[in-house]
Amino acid sequence: MQAHRTKPPTIKDIARLASVSHSTVSRALRNSSLVDPKTASRIQQIARDAGYRASAVARSLVTQETRTVGVVVTTIADPFVAEVVSGIEEVANQRCYSVFLTESKTDSELEIKAVHSFADRWVDGIIVTSSRVGSLHFKLLSETKVPVVLVNNQHSEASPHSVMIQNVEGSRQAVQHLIRLGHRRIAYIRDRFGYQSDAERLTGYRAALRHAGVTFSKELVVYGDGKAEGGMVAMRTLLGLQDPPTAVFCYNDMTALGALRCIHDERLQVPQDISLVGFDDLFIASYTHPRLTTVRQPKRQLGQLAMETLLKLMSGQDSVDSISVPAELVVRESTAPPREVSE
Repeated sequence: MQAHRTKPPTIKDIARLASVSHSTVSRALRNSSLVDPKTASRIQQIARDAGYRASAVARSLVTQETRTVGVVVTTIADPFVAEVVSGIEEVANQRCYSVFLTESKTDSELEIKAVHSFADRWVDGIIVTSSRVGSLHFKLLSETKVPVVLVNNQHSEASPHSVMIQNVEGSRQAVQHLIRLGHRRIAYIRDRFGYQSDAERLTGYRAALRHAGVTFSKELVVYGDGKAEGGMVAMRTLLGLQDPPTAVFCYNDMTALGALRCIHDERLQVPQDISLVGFDDLFIASYTHPRLTTVRQPKRQLGQLAMETLLKLMSGQDSVDSISVPAELVVRESTAPPREVSE
């Protein structure tokens, strides 16, 4: 037997219980000054006792606001994304906004569809993390009628409001750390998709080498895919060189995890045989063996800044086009002087 479902009370129900008009109830629930405070308090108590909840849809029709934001992420399985979204939700909750989440699966076409889908559903603003939208799609993105903020956008052509880590400086710090330890054969495992973040990290890598008078070698720059599997393949290539590197800087921590696995599989040790540096400082970086030296991205802060920027745009305030967040090198046990220096 199907259970009987009681319909939620409406404004009409509250008006009947309070013996007032519909408009008086509506004003009282909005704390309008047109309703006597005692009457408003009585109506509000009756509404609470009856279990009345205002319809978000009805309210949005009046205010032209839904108090919702859409967030497009590459994948919810990425621990980096999880922390960024946590920062977004923290600020959103403080301002009584709800957050809707969808995946783009690192596909720019899906990303554009997700943005337009959110816009069609009347969200007040949209945040896109690790945006894959390039020059071909940017015109469509810029024509969206709701404010859009990008977090770590991956194409230099994209120029809406964005929040991004200082990739060049972060990678420069990482490579300078290895140089100070005495390394000269330093490799870089890139991301093969040609994103802006990778290009900027390569720029920092080369700048650090140049500043130290270390010759750049093309054979020491190989491609991964931003994932552990790609890191393993790239590391195997580096170890197969006639003169392998003594240190490796990785595009991100997931790449470094794969590189670490490959080094262990080859019966080598980190950092005794080869030093390893990642980028992101995912939570797992503190639990690898040895613990991973990496460049910390303030992931939660990136999310917070993106949401704060979106709030300003939604309220019509001016906001800077791009916010650049400093990176921080976190030195752990995966880096040490090369054998010829330490012995």
